[in-house]
Amino acid sequence: MFARLLRAPLTWIVLAVLLVGAGAGLYWFQPWKLVTDQQVTESLATPEAGPSAPAGTPGTTAPSGAPGSTATAGPAAGATRPVLVSRGEFVSHEHRTTGAARIVRLPDGSHRLELVGLATSNGPDLRVWLTDQPVRTGRAGWQVFDDGRWVELARLKGNRGDQSYPIPANVDLTDLGSVTIWCKRFAVSFGAAPLQPA
Repeated sequence: MFARLLRAPLTWIVLAVLLVGAGAGLYWFQPWKLVTDQQVTESLATPEAGPSAPAGTPGTTAPSGAPGSTATAGPAAGATRPVLVSRGEFVSHEHRTTGAARIVRLPDGSHRLELVGLATSNGPDLRVWLTDQPVRTGRAGWQVFDDGRWVELARLKGNRGDQSYPIPANVDLTDLGSVTIWCKRFAVSFGAAPLQPA
């Protein structure tokens, strides 16, 4: 009788521990995201090809006050349409990822990152980062993007479709030559694109 009473509470404790563990695992890994998609359809710029770093554009290396200095950032003279600054195609890392990334300078002189036709897996805690790390294929490229300089633009709006992210005016684009879809929870890249001057 006494042994039976001991076993009953122990069973409930084991069940409670299992339930708490299962709940924590579901929250942490969010496995349902692997079979669900978040579609985004935002209006993107129609940029014209142009020099990647005209005078007054962040990302140049001229001394302060010189032509091209980041201290004189502003719209290019007479610019009336967005200008393509850089672009690249995504390569897959932990999850198959396709589409393109591009940085566009708008007529007001501001910059934004646009993801064109993005297709990747959904996942927990996905972010959009600009980084100074080179894009590598295979497992060698999965976890390098937090090793150097990076700027988090925002949470990923959706794992599929066209979307844009403003780049804050104080972000120096110098050496930020890649973009990654970064899973912050597990410190791994789902996919990344090298940004080559247009």
